[in-house]
Amino acid sequence: MAHLHTDVWKIDTLPDTQIEEAANQLKEGQTVAFPTETVYGLGADATNEQAVQAIFDAKGRPADNPLIVHIGSTDVLEKYVTHIPERASKLMDAFWPGPLTIILPSNGTLAKNVTAGLETVGLRMPDHPIALALLKTSELPVAAPSANRSGKPSPTTADHVYHDLNGRIAGIVDGGRTGVGVESTVIDCTLDRPMILRPGGVTQSDIEAVIGAVDIAPSKVKKDEQPRSPGMKYKHYAPDAPIWIVRGGADRMKNVAEEVAGRVTFLVSQERADELGVNDALILGSRDDLSSITSNLYDALRQIDQMDTDLVLAESFSKDGIGEALMNRLERAATKVIE
Repeated sequence: MAHLHTDVWKIDTLPDTQIEEAANQLKEGQTVAFPTETVYGLGADATNEQAVQAIFDAKGRPADNPLIVHIGSTDVLEKYVTHIPERASKLMDAFWPGPLTIILPSNGTLAKNVTAGLETVGLRMPDHPIALALLKTSELPVAAPSANRSGKPSPTTADHVYHDLNGRIAGIVDGGRTGVGVESTVIDCTLDRPMILRPGGVTQSDIEAVIGAVDIAPSKVKKDEQPRSPGMKYKHYAPDAPIWIVRGGADRMKNVAEEVAGRVTFLVSQERADELGVNDALILGSRDDLSSITSNLYDALRQIDQMDTDLVLAESFSKDGIGEALMNRLERAATKVIE
């Protein structure tokens, strides 16, 4: 693809006139990365098929992987969907703006490559002041997957985006480090019984407290099956070195490390590092704070690519609450799970 000049707009406080510069790039059909409360997204006008194609080209993203559309207000929903089911409306009231993507029946007005030919579209309103300012200033629905090269860990800082996409996109809105650290929960509300397609910052118990019981989709779809949501089919989040998840305690991890040849790095909680007695582990945080561990995961996965290591042994964490999203991402990054 052609080499682009990539602007970087550093936003410390709002309002900021640089938001208008970034919004104008979106209006002109360019791709712009911006922070959300989950990870950095790579945005383009969701009504412009050529602009959306530039997202796929910049990321090297498979064309059958649908994109999530970000909006700045619920008032615009009727422009893009045939109707809003009651349960979807309740979820919007409870969790928007926030890390919840709701799949609704598309009315066909968005670019076809946004939905990858599906009759549904995933929409969300991000809970980040810069993202909302950009959406409201551009007055566009913005298709935005994570702003990384496809298959690599999602970016939680503007530096991560610059490393992956400099020269491939028009600009990056630098709003500092993101919060949740993993992509939004995706729930399909076009079904008789809503189904969570991807776990994220809004947990199953959060959702069920609002609309009652929901189903959980299998974590992966078959090779010949089209994914209904990002994060269902293709390998994501993987660093160059292989990751093995080791279930069990510190002794089990030590035994596995001793059995393999080459340089081993531990990806663990502070508690597990203390149990292992190692000082050079990649520490995600305390097991008592899974939100912090989740927030730090992608940054740690990116650090692995800067290290001289042959194998990463990762701790397995509880799947309670946000732990479901944490382990979903970690399992997708891993090549093996050792029981």
